[in-house]
Amino acid sequence: MGDNTIRIQIWDTAGTTRYNTITPNYYRNVDGILLVFDITNIKSFEMVSFWIKEINEKTDIGKKDLLLVGNKIDLEANREVKKEDGAKVADDIGIQYV
Repeated sequence: MGDNTIRIQIWDTAGTTRYNTITPNYYRNVDGILLVFDITNIKSFEMVSFWIKEINEKTDIGKKDLLLVGNKIDLEANREVKKEDGAKVADDIGIQYV
């Protein structure tokens, strides 16, 4: 970006806890985290609090460097998580939501 080199790595654990032993490796030296949940899957949304706790315990990134993202918005007919619910969780945590 401009004269700066920006490196992005995206790690997808599919929200499953079976990767808990390796996810701390993903947190090392991060500058930001996108926490993504599936708006068509309420269980995915319910795991947000678990991942927030995990992020807080294993990183020192600030809230300004964490973004909550609701994905699969193209599947509005299958929506299980209201937009307002995602916004409320993000607001309660003090982070942005898209």
